[in-house]
Amino acid sequence: MKLNLPKHKQLILFDGVCNLCNSSVLYVIKHDKKNQFLFAPLQSDVGKQIIETFNIDPSQTDSILLYSELKGLSVKSSAALHIAKHLGFPRRLMSIFFIVPTFIRNWVYDFVARNRYKWYGKKDACMIPTPELTSKFLT
Repeated sequence: MKLNLPKHKQLILFDGVCNLCNSSVLYVIKHDKKNQFLFAPLQSDVGKQIIETFNIDPSQTDSILLYSELKGLSVKSSAALHIAKHLGFPRRLMSIFFIVPTFIRNWVYDFVARNRYKWYGKKDACMIPTPELTSKFLT
């Protein structure tokens, strides 16, 4: 699959109707000083294309996905930690959690993911980026 991302860019796919996910995207944008990330909701055409290409069950996709044409796809806690390590100090220190076995990290991740709508709420539609952020989003 080719999205023709610039070589230095990675694509973060997120649940576009989740308030926690939208807040997380805004946090990443704020701290992405090297402008390494692009974004797309899982509900977008780009998100659906990646879900289909990687055979991901949409009913089980309560996860953040990190896609790079060079590195492929990371999901759940691994995606979150790979993102954090690119956001500078002190956020990059989160990568220390790679020493925790994936099944334990993902258990915690899944617990938050299952409860995110209850704890943080849900929008009726995907976030619409402001004009100055439009260039960071794929649809």
